[in-house]
Amino acid sequence: MTTIQRSDMWYSKWRWLLNLGGLFMYIGDICTDTALAFRYFQEAQYVWSGMTALFIITGLVINQIFSYAWFSDNMEDKQEQVMSCRSKGRLLALHIFGMGIFLRYYHLLRLGCRVVWRASSSDNATVQKRHHELFCLATDLSMLKLFESFLESAPQLLLQLYIWQGHDEWFILQYLSLAFSFFNLAWSLVDYRSCLRRSLPHIRGLHSGPATVVYLLYKLFTITSLTLSYSLLLTLSVYTTVGLTVFWLLGTIWAHLLQTNFCTSTALELLYRGIIGAILVFSFFNVKGQNTKLEMIIYYFSCTAINVSTPLMLFFLKPEMKAIIFFWSVSGLIYGGSLLGLVSLVWYYHFLHPKRSDPDEVDGLEKETPSARRIRTFIKP
Repeated sequence: MTTIQRSDMWYSKWRWLLNLGGLFMYIGDICTDTALAFRYFQEAQYVWSGMTALFIITGLVINQIFSYAWFSDNMEDKQEQVMSCRSKGRLLALHIFGMGIFLRYYHLLRLGCRVVWRASSSDNATVQKRHHELFCLATDLSMLKLFESFLESAPQLLLQLYIWQGHDEWFILQYLSLAFSFFNLAWSLVDYRSCLRRSLPHIRGLHSGPATVVYLLYKLFTITSLTLSYSLLLTLSVYTTVGLTVFWLLGTIWAHLLQTNFCTSTALELLYRGIIGAILVFSFFNVKGQNTKLEMIIYYFSCTAINVSTPLMLFFLKPEMKAIIFFWSVSGLIYGGSLLGLVSLVWYYHFLHPKRSDPDEVDGLEKETPSARRIRTFIKP
């Protein structure tokens, strides 16, 4: 039997270093946002302080819920060895204190260090299995980071942009918060997609060359232009929050109609569908596991309509904005970002998108592990 070795199926030293960098980025995002909440509180900006803290707490709490549930699933499966020696009580205590993400980083980096930084005398099949397990661990972590990004980083980015438009002076902490939120959001999308494809043996990975760059640009441009449009709409009227709530509700209903099967319990599944709704407010996210060309066209047509109409609405409804350089700068970023995002999207899916090969059954996986099931239910076309 011929063993086919694919370089993109190996958990490399570079991937290990990127995960380490992701940990520092996560810490930086949380720390800058927390410091910003305290700064607003000291300045008696209690509404901004409360909203900044609310986004931090929301992302943190939901991440702990899913992390604990997934650890519990893994502990109950005999094929999963991670955390099998720890009691659920101790595991629960760690998640209550918000340490779930750090616990996962600890296990991933420790196991990754053993596999990629130390010489192994194991046979090729064992080594391949360990690398696949590492990508499963990395994918679980990247899922949680993705949740955190759209529940904390994206709303935080929108909030700080809205505050920015109402103040002439900014302090360094606000710039740091924006930068960490922006890059944490962008990287979480690329990292998740990359980990997902590499953890599935029959799916060709998202290579680290042109495809990754174009995919990153597509996400950066589309999310940035849409977020800036939202911030301008909030400047026009705070009732824009009602429209954003409607978008979230529509996304949640869509996920519900698709009858997603991502979690092991009904309560978690409903919560997961709500998270999908939050993601869809800022970016398209495929949860069908099949071709979604029509849905993507409808989604980005709607986003383009918002991006095109928002600066025009402010131009005619708030004439005083025409004298502000900020308005013209943001409008240029919206139109330019929207155009470049659509071009990058078409370029990626037409020329660089990994194609699915025959999904033959993988030898040795007679019983599907919880991590593998989560990955399988999240396949992207």
